[in-house]
Amino acid sequence: MKTAYKYQLQPGSKKHLCPACGKRRFVRYIDKETGELLPERFGRCDREINCGYNLNPYKAGYLTNTEQNTWNPPPPPKPQPSSYINPELFRQSLKNYNQNNFTTWLTSLLDLATVNELVSRYHIGTSKHWPGATVFWQIDQNGLIHSGKIMLYNQYDGKRIKEPYNHINWVHKVANLQNFNLSQCYFGEHLLAFNPTKPIALVESEKTAIITSVYFPQFNWLAVGSLNNLSIEKFRPLAGRKIALWPDLNCFGKWSQKATELQKEYPRTSITVSDLLEKKCTFIERQKGFDLADFLTNFNPRLFQEHKKTLPELIREQWQGLNQKNWIISPIKYPTITRYNLEILTEDLNRKNGLNITPNQYLQEFLKLN
Repeated sequence: MKTAYKYQLQPGSKKHLCPACGKRRFVRYIDKETGELLPERFGRCDREINCGYNLNPYKAGYLTNTEQNTWNPPPPPKPQPSSYINPELFRQSLKNYNQNNFTTWLTSLLDLATVNELVSRYHIGTSKHWPGATVFWQIDQNGLIHSGKIMLYNQYDGKRIKEPYNHINWVHKVANLQNFNLSQCYFGEHLLAFNPTKPIALVESEKTAIITSVYFPQFNWLAVGSLNNLSIEKFRPLAGRKIALWPDLNCFGKWSQKATELQKEYPRTSITVSDLLEKKCTFIERQKGFDLADFLTNFNPRLFQEHKKTLPELIREQWQGLNQKNWIISPIKYPTITRYNLEILTEDLNRKNGLNITPNQYLQEFLKLN
C-alpha cells in the first residue's frame, strides 16, 4: 500500500536562499494539507556537489516533535577552488574565423585590419558547438582562463540567435569537464595588466565592449555579462581605478543602485554611471532596449579615431555628404530653398559629433567657408 506523506518538497520552480551556502537554490518542504511552508531549515539545496544540504522533516523527527527547539544551520562548506581552462583548449579556438558569424559581421562594419586587431586584443574564439558560433573567453589579469562563453550571432546583422532557443553555453560544459567550479571574471579583464592607468568602461555584453573599444580607444572596455556579475567580489580587481558604467537602455536605475553599493565598498574608486543613452534615445530605441553599440554602429568609426576636427572642417564634411541639389546658396537670402534648414543641419552636426552649438554659430562658421 502506498504511503500518503503529509510533507513534500514545494512543487514548481521557486527557489529560496539555502541556510547553508546562502545561494538561491533551496527547495523547501510544505504541508500538503494546508499548503504552508515548514520552518526554513527543512529543504534540499540543488547544489549537491558544492553544498549538499538536505534536511528531511521525517528523518529530523518533525512529526513526533522530537526535533530540538533550538536549531543552528550547519557551517557553510569550505569554498571550492576555482577551476580554469587548459590553455591548449583555448588556443584551439583561435582559428577558423571564416566560419565565425560574429567576426564575419565585424568585417562588414570595420576594415579587416581593425577586425584582426580586435580578435587579437579580446582573444575571440570560434566554436564548433553550433555552426558559426563564437567564444568569448574570460581571462583575468593574471592570464588565468576562467572559461569561455559560447554564443551564436547572425552574420548579417550581428544580432544574437534566440530562436528556437537562446544560443548560449559554456566551454567547460561542452567539453564535459567534470567537477568544474566556474568562477567568472569580466570579459576583457586581461587588458588591465597591460594598461594599469587607463580608465575603465563597463558594459553588459561582450559584443558591446568589443565594438565600443573601436570608437573610444581611450578606455579599457570590459563586459560584465549580466547585472548579477556587477558584484563586490567580481569588481575587486577594478578597485582604485577610474570607472564608468554604461548600462543598456531601461537599466539605468538598477546599475545606479549597484554603483552605490560598490562605491560604499570601494570608497577610493571613482565610479560614474552614464545616462547619455537615457537622454538621447527615441521611443523606438527604448522599446528595443538599445545598448551603446546599437547607437555607435550608425556612425563611421573613423570620425572617432581621427584628430579632433575644427567646426569649419566638420561643417564642410557635412555638406560634402549632402545632395548637391539641396545645397543652400545663402541661408539668409534663401531660407526656404531646401529642407536642409539651419535647425536641422545644426541638430545633425551636434548629434553626430557630440557638440552643442546654436544655429547662429553654425551660420557664422558656414559663411566663412564661402
